[in-house]
Amino acid sequence: MGQQSILSTALKTPVLEKLKGKRIVLASASPRRKEILRLIGIDPEIVPSTFEEDLSPSSFADIHEYPVATATQKAVEVYEKLVAEDPDNAPDLVIAADTVVLTHPQPLSSTISYTLQPGIHQELLEKPGTKKENLRMLLDLNGNVCEVVTGVVVAFPVLQSPGYKIQSIDERSLVYFADCKKELVEAYVESGEGIDRAGGFAVQGLGSVLVRKIEGDYHNVVGFPVASFYKLLEMLVEEDEDFLDI
Repeated sequence: MGQQSILSTALKTPVLEKLKGKRIVLASASPRRKEILRLIGIDPEIVPSTFEEDLSPSSFADIHEYPVATATQKAVEVYEKLVAEDPDNAPDLVIAADTVVLTHPQPLSSTISYTLQPGIHQELLEKPGTKKENLRMLLDLNGNVCEVVTGVVVAFPVLQSPGYKIQSIDERSLVYFADCKKELVEAYVESGEGIDRAGGFAVQGLGSVLVRKIEGDYHNVVGFPVASFYKLLEMLVEEDEDFLDI
């Protein structure tokens, strides 16, 4: 297994060459995450996590740690399950991600990095379960800004206990919403696209009409910050002698 994890379209880089012939698993059923990975030539096996995602956001001193913690639980759960099922065919790399949307005040100036603004209280925008919740959320965001944070975690085998190692990143982007007429927001809500999505919108779909600007990685807003993920792999190949060699 894993022989076809790297597509022929992949760039000929040391990182992607090292992934050839490896069993690469994406712990997510998200077609968008798989599609983004395929953009750079990685075609992972799909083994969705069954983790309940029941961590309490309020238990984290920094809310940005919340999606990383959730992604960690997903990666560990899938890695351990696959090892238990077939110890002789353990995955070489399990990739997990979790994306959340947070409230965010309007930046005072486009020249000031939003990550450097101290003392900002941010709230988690839950996935709307109904059109009524979706409409309320999008009317609050209309003409305003939200922050999209994705935690990405990789798990890979090592000789030391517990037999695997975890590395993680979090990527942050700001989404600026256009000042839309209520009828446009209502029409979007009626489409149903925003139901059960972080923030209640899909920037890669019909929701694109609601967004005027993104500060940061577009693919992060879709659900997987592929450039930062590649940088993480690059760092692991260069600095971790066990990475993909066990």
